[in-house]
Amino acid sequence: MALNLAPIVQQNQRFLFSFSSKASTNSQFCFDLKKSLFPLSFSSSPSLSSSSASHSHVTCVSTSPVEYAPPAPEFDFHQEVARLKRLRSKLSDSTSLREKHAVVDGDARVKRFFDSIKKGGFSRVLLASLNLDSYELFLVKCLVAAGQEHVLGFGFEFEPLESELESARSSLKSAFYALVEMTEKLDVDGGGGNGSGRLGKKSGFGLEDEEIREFKKLLKTLGEIEQFYNCIGGIIGYQIMVLELLARATCERQTTNWSNKLMDCQFLEIQVPSGLDLSQNTEYASQAAIWGIEGLSDLGEIYPLGGSADRLGLVDPDTGECLPAAMLPYCGRTLLEGLIRDLQAREFLHFKIYGKQCITPVAIMTSSAKNNHKRITSLCERLGWFGRGQSSFQLFEQPLVPAVSAEDGQWVVAKPFAPICKPSGHGVIWKLAYDKGIFKWFYDHGRKGATVRQVSNVVAATDLTLLALAGIGLHRGKKLGFASCERQVGATEGIDVLIEKKNLDGTWAYGLSCIEYTEFDKFGITNGRPSPKNLQAKFPANTNILYVDLASAELVGSSKNENSLPGMVLNTKKPIVYVDHFGKRHSVSGGRLECTMQNIADNFFNTSSSRCYNRVEDKLDTFIVYNERRRVTSSAKRKRIHADKSLQQTPDGSLLDILRNAHDLLSNCDIRLPEIKGNDEYVDSGPPFLLLLHPALGPLWEVTRQKFHGGSISEGSELQIEVAEFLWRNVQLDGSLIIVAENVMGSMKINENDEPILQYGQRCGRCKLQNVKVLNKGIDWNSGNNIYWKLDVQRFEAFKVILHGNAEFEATDVILQGNHVYEVPNGYKLKITPGRSGLSVQLHPIEQKMMDSGSWYWNYKIKGVHINLELVEL
Repeated sequence: MALNLAPIVQQNQRFLFSFSSKASTNSQFCFDLKKSLFPLSFSSSPSLSSSSASHSHVTCVSTSPVEYAPPAPEFDFHQEVARLKRLRSKLSDSTSLREKHAVVDGDARVKRFFDSIKKGGFSRVLLASLNLDSYELFLVKCLVAAGQEHVLGFGFEFEPLESELESARSSLKSAFYALVEMTEKLDVDGGGGNGSGRLGKKSGFGLEDEEIREFKKLLKTLGEIEQFYNCIGGIIGYQIMVLELLARATCERQTTNWSNKLMDCQFLEIQVPSGLDLSQNTEYASQAAIWGIEGLSDLGEIYPLGGSADRLGLVDPDTGECLPAAMLPYCGRTLLEGLIRDLQAREFLHFKIYGKQCITPVAIMTSSAKNNHKRITSLCERLGWFGRGQSSFQLFEQPLVPAVSAEDGQWVVAKPFAPICKPSGHGVIWKLAYDKGIFKWFYDHGRKGATVRQVSNVVAATDLTLLALAGIGLHRGKKLGFASCERQVGATEGIDVLIEKKNLDGTWAYGLSCIEYTEFDKFGITNGRPSPKNLQAKFPANTNILYVDLASAELVGSSKNENSLPGMVLNTKKPIVYVDHFGKRHSVSGGRLECTMQNIADNFFNTSSSRCYNRVEDKLDTFIVYNERRRVTSSAKRKRIHADKSLQQTPDGSLLDILRNAHDLLSNCDIRLPEIKGNDEYVDSGPPFLLLLHPALGPLWEVTRQKFHGGSISEGSELQIEVAEFLWRNVQLDGSLIIVAENVMGSMKINENDEPILQYGQRCGRCKLQNVKVLNKGIDWNSGNNIYWKLDVQRFEAFKVILHGNAEFEATDVILQGNHVYEVPNGYKLKITPGRSGLSVQLHPIEQKMMDSGSWYWNYKIKGVHINLELVEL
């Protein structure tokens, strides 16, 4: 399709691209979309809130043709892409492995590579140690055909002593002569994997054991790329996509990176999407949350945990090994434990309302980066699969992909056979889920939809955000939903947008989509201070909190084309840093091919025969909900550098947002708390207090608020409540108060598979505090060893209660002063009341008939669109 960018009158203040086909009679400037790109000029309208019910539009206008032409690059991207596309086409037409070998053997680059080796004049070498079969040899040939023969070590630039250099070259050359022998003698009909075509004798000129291991790892990586990216042509298709994206990036001031199906239209318009504001339309938000609670038995949970999280700089304190983000110790537990804890709080709420046990199946996408898959599996095993049973989890591993040079798409290598590999981006989750049978597994558990949440976002389950999102998605039969909020300028996060386009056939198409922050420059969207010209301020944040209809997602993941890998991008803005096998540190400009899971939305556009002007979102298969930012997203993504005054996206900053949420929650319960100022106020001093509440106290705030009323929490105090059945009435806290239940939401029972399963509501710990004053010295806020976000703090004194099993604790009309720890045994109630000479402390056994229910409990009832609690005392 030819592209005409005609001048557009600035009327409705829209972010507008105007396109027309070659046949258009009013064309002024024509460009080949694949080869020519143009700059865009921008003007903007006054900013509107991202949660506004009406659209905010931003104008995009071009009034002149492009005069600038970049110099021809040394590497001819288009020529190389054309060569690889011809090769891919021939390979796709091949019906057998023998035919594929014949095709790739005919590639000029493959011929040249192996011919150059044979000219060395060495005698015949059998490399038994490699033990390649026909398919593995095909993978090696594809690597060479893709222009990556340097990965095999031939021509690799070493910098050791001369003797080391010659030794390395000798063993590597021996390997290549063996490969030549295979190309001439190996019966490629032997098949991949049956061993009939393998070399079986050991040669004295083989590789060292370490080199063999690296070569086998390389074969595994190549096999994963060839298999997973089969929808675009395997290894060859992967390299084509890399080169095409790099070719676009070499053209300065390029336009959008939308897929062809978005660009194949007469014009395209980007608007700020409207949707339900949960913080404003509270009645409908409550109704949506109840739909979410009711539909919990139809929902699954999906966690993309395969990222490497390099910015966290997380290491194992014992071994020094790098750790993935899921293992970050946050507020006393790993981030993964925090996700499951939030999920169980929603399940507990479902139980309290409907009296039914609900265990949500959880699918976790891992990777081999930083031993991610192994570590997450070990954590789940060590914690007994969180009392949910192993059958309620599915862990599936995403492939690693090679990092490439921004200059020419060459794979970056640390040593022979060892390309630098990184996770392939969370967008591979849909195809991978289909390939690994995850959708079928969800269906077998009776699930229709799923919520998606990233591990670094520690506030995503705050109040009703997740429940309302899922409730609307289920109740209204939507295919995809986004939870969004105001975007924080400068944050490494994308934006959600509403797309309107007129197709070449005259129909109109509408749908929600996302623009990654790495693509902002291509739209003229730049980071900076909020201003009328700052386009970022117009659009809401992409938080990667999603609701997805499983059948719709499976349809995309199962497609045999590029659609199954949504939002493919190549971010070359961050250098690739690595250390080679000689200990030398390198930093090169490059990136890796990534997919973005939220751009599955590009497959869910709705069409109309005429243009829609009002409330188009109501008619879409996709939707968006808004809430206050700190109730939607606050991430622990990067390690705070000591000299850095910014706490944005650090564990320190996200803890402050948790405390702000707790302040908002309790201040509406007639509890006085210190105000929390801006992050800059606490860069060096730490937070004004610590206040951590178990999510099962709600997780809906309207539920939690019925358990708290009256009193105060003074500055410098600490409150930890790890109990769901809890009552606070007129409590004044000055110091540290810690209540911890062994059984927060229920107790463990052994199922038929000898697995411990958490039974909600059975033998929970309980605590009542009425007219109580707690006074102690609390936390040593001057200690330099305090790490507040880890909950690793030094205390002078604390009042702490530990409830074992179904133990209960009650304190009424007393002052609890000084340093005390009370451990209440299973089956007992500890009561503290005023006595003649101080406090009366009484420990009594719980009556047998109350062992399961306790001596009191909260009864949950739905009234209209709200949940009312009633205190029942037995």
